[in-house]
Amino acid sequence: MSNYRPTGFSVLPLVIKNLFILNGLFLLATFLFQNQGIDLYDFLGLHFPASEKFRPYQLITYLFMHADIHHLVSNMISLWIFGAMLENYWGPKRFLVYYLLTGIGAAVLHYTILYYHSFAPILAQLNAYPGYHSPAQFIEFFDTLPKMPFSDAMQVLSDNYNTILKTNPNPTALMAASDEILVRYREDLLNIPLIVGASGSVFGVLLAYGMTFPDSYPFLFFPIKAKWIVILYGASELYAELHSAQGDNVAHWGHLGGMLFGFILIKYWQRKSNRFN
Repeated sequence: MSNYRPTGFSVLPLVIKNLFILNGLFLLATFLFQNQGIDLYDFLGLHFPASEKFRPYQLITYLFMHADIHHLVSNMISLWIFGAMLENYWGPKRFLVYYLLTGIGAAVLHYTILYYHSFAPILAQLNAYPGYHSPAQFIEFFDTLPKMPFSDAMQVLSDNYNTILKTNPNPTALMAASDEILVRYREDLLNIPLIVGASGSVFGVLLAYGMTFPDSYPFLFFPIKAKWIVILYGASELYAELHSAQGDNVAHWGHLGGMLFGFILIKYWQRKSNRFN
């Protein structure tokens, strides 16, 4: 990697230009399909891997989906500020590979931490369910589970359970109905997480910029070297996740994951390059 020398400089290099176009088209398509009652986020956003809605292609498509115009513009501006010089230096192929892999890495770290921090205790609680004994016992157990909005399927199962309880409280039927509710609860729980946006890749690009051009000044009006910007951004994301940003709907671990996987990838490329020098 260190032996590459750019043949020219482009203010808007090839990959970044096409990422601008693709991200804009995806957001436009999202708005257009919403008017037709189709939620593209459900198909192209990244669901938790254990979700029934997860598809492998979402590991790539989620990078092109954004919540709104502000989300898109902020990511694309950051991508241009830190990515243009990097793509000119690396070349389009390496830059694109790096962009996609750091985006995947961001999702991996985000969902890994989400699983062990939030999902694992709830799933363990479901697995420890002692089994049906009475309606009171089932309701008492269900009330200990974290509350979440009922899906249409869950509402149907709940109504069915109440109907059986009122009209024909047969233990066998109630047992089957309660088991169906807990299975649906598990599925709905795993369906809730959804991440969209290129932020993980953008933070990976930021990290690469700081490592490649540590003493440069990317912001014209703020004389701060790139290496300090990387440290400040990384520290602020960690602080936000651990302290002030609980429930702020921002995947801070994903941002840090993009930086972490970017660091690993750059070090791998450097070591691989040094073996041939």
